[in-house]
Amino acid sequence: MMNSIIHIFLALVLPPLLLGVIGKTKACFAGRVGAPFLQPYYDILRLLHKGTVFSTTTTWIFRAGPIVTLATTAVAAMLIPFGSHPSPISFNGDMILYAYLFALGRFFTMAAALDTGSSFEGMGSAREATFSCLAEPTLFFSLITLSKLSGSYSLSGMLGSITASVWMNSGAALLLLTGGMFIVLLSENCRIPFDDPNTHLELTMIHEVMVLDHSGPAFAIIQYAAALKLYVLGAFFIRVLLPIASGSQFIDWGLFVVSMLLLALIIGVVESCMARLRLVRVPQLLVAAAILSAFSTLLVIR
Repeated sequence: MMNSIIHIFLALVLPPLLLGVIGKTKACFAGRVGAPFLQPYYDILRLLHKGTVFSTTTTWIFRAGPIVTLATTAVAAMLIPFGSHPSPISFNGDMILYAYLFALGRFFTMAAALDTGSSFEGMGSAREATFSCLAEPTLFFSLITLSKLSGSYSLSGMLGSITASVWMNSGAALLLLTGGMFIVLLSENCRIPFDDPNTHLELTMIHEVMVLDHSGPAFAIIQYAAALKLYVLGAFFIRVLLPIASGSQFIDWGLFVVSMLLLALIIGVVESCMARLRLVRVPQLLVAAAILSAFSTLLVIR
């Protein structure tokens, strides 16, 4: 019961801090002081106190987009184990639900963008659909690999079985898997080199262009859902890469929080050292991630 409470508390509180760490890291690389670590929290609270403007051309789909995106991501957060602790919700086959919860949230985000009738938002939706189709095989190959290694079809069983001894026996497969998953982590969260969340050039935006017409509390929900998605996918990646378990409940939770902050730091370093890829290069990188994860699956099939 205590683990479930801590799980929910961290899922509610920690995600915006990851964005703060990324922003602070990028500012340090640029030689600036940058915004404080808690700036994402301030931005969300500020948006919640503003009014919302809805275009007369939009329907209920536009209003439902942010809510459905947040709801699907929140349910996914309940399915994924944080650190060495099992998830609050677990059942055989939940890995399929986990993958398609993100697909459902993405569908409503794209539908809300198309509902505005804007050509720019339609362009962003088309790019999002294309890149997500190329990223999805990597996620499923990774799930197949973990399922084969653990003999389980539940995320808690799959990720809970990854230990140092498994890394010793199947290190090559897990290394390929984590390489592909890190690429997908950046792609699914619209980070550099796939997208720049800070840009406002319509011709180069992907995710940001789809939410241009959202404002006030609706935009706050979108910002928080994006941070939560980064947190959930990051927790999956960290559990595979660093299967650390001390045996102490609170030490393990502390190690998980530190690992997530370290992941945010690494993402900030990657974004500071790389430029955004040309759009024609993005599919090539996503296909490379799928190939890495496919080879990881081949290595564990006997």
